[in-house]
Amino acid sequence: MDTHPESDAAAAAVRHARFGKLPERIQFHQMVEEEAAGPNGGAANAYNPEGSWNQFSCLALDLGL
Repeated sequence: MDTHPESDAAAAAVRHARFGKLPERIQFHQMVEEEAAGPNGGAANAYNPEGSWNQFSCLALDLGL
């Protein structure tokens, strides 16, 4: 096995220059995105019992029974 201390030291220096320190910490306020709620308060996504039948797959309905 032929090892070269110069190349090993150079490779270690390159690794340390690239990976030698951790990235900067991200602050909490940079991770959070706030968005205002809609004017109807989400009523558009409310449960609709009359329209809920089309949300399910049913073999009897598919066959027209």
